[in-house]
Amino acid sequence: MNRPIVLGMTGASGAPYAVRLLEVLLAAGRDVHLSISTAGAAVLNQELGLDVDLNRFDAAALLPPGEKLPADSRLRHYRRATTRHEPAPTATHTAGRLHYHQQFDLMSSIASGSFLTAGMVICPCSGGTLSAVAHAASGNLIQRAADVHLKEGRKLILVPREAPLSLIQIDNLRRCAEAGAIVLPASPGFYQGVDSLADLVDFVVARICDQLEVEHRLMPRWGE
Repeated sequence: MNRPIVLGMTGASGAPYAVRLLEVLLAAGRDVHLSISTAGAAVLNQELGLDVDLNRFDAAALLPPGEKLPADSRLRHYRRATTRHEPAPTATHTAGRLHYHQQFDLMSSIASGSFLTAGMVICPCSGGTLSAVAHAASGNLIQRAADVHLKEGRKLILVPREAPLSLIQIDNLRRCAEAGAIVLPASPGFYQGVDSLADLVDFVVARICDQLEVEHRLMPRWGE
């Protein structure tokens, strides 16, 4: 049986990567334990028009059925463009299960090393979250869960999206990598052929899924 995957969404730009990753993981039949920071929720609203209540979480607010998106949702156009390689599932068409954890619930299962997982992804990973992970400063559940994955020697994937990077941020990335984290910048490639924004999003999500050993059909592989 596949172990669950932990997903943290924080306040860097890149909400489309996070939502698409969640869709793909659930469609692949993986259980996902999700936590979203306050800044992460703000970015979801700013970039995708999604209004997620962190205290009364409703999965349909994050993964709305395609026919019921708000008229002004920026995700509407994005979903219509995600059919090149693999259809985008909706909240009502997923094989895995979504488990939500409020960001300050440090009594949550994912705060403990005894809770076994297949890995954790912080996507997108803000500079503040990166700093907290680099210095084991567990100020919220996302940071604590990341600290747990490092101390237990489990896979931790950080997906920063920042440009340019300061020397402090570069040093924090180095510290995390030395501690065992995988640094996977949200830097999409173009060599696979790009017809839409969705292809660029899927490129990054495909790389994350490869690290998690989650099968996908998001993009052709080199040589195919």
